[in-house]
Amino acid sequence: MKPMYKEFHNDQEVVKAVDSLKAEGVKEDNIYIITHDDDRTERVANSADANTVGANDIGLGTSVKNIFRKKGDELRAQFSELGFPEADAERLEEELDKGKVVVVVKDAPANVIL
Repeated sequence: MKPMYKEFHNDQEVVKAVDSLKAEGVKEDNIYIITHDDDRTERVANSADANTVGANDIGLGTSVKNIFRKKGDELRAQFSELGFPEADAERLEEELDKGKVVVVVKDAPANVIL
């Protein structure tokens, strides 16, 4: 199943959205925060009590490759590993270039809307 996602401009909106998802029964382990800046990603994920995409999520092979990749390539690989088709991964990475935050939900219950 393709993951759900939503793009945000404001970090506070992300925190509210994650809180809402948790209230609807989405497990914290299935909520990911992705931004173009690693520090911002960590900061927003900590504020929202959500996950960042790590080695456990993308696998050892992709993790090693990401060491040598440019940031855009790394982000597209993260989206792909989370289950997005290549075209969606490219488009989402372009949105991150514009300063947006993407909240991704894997294995969301059918009744959840992001």
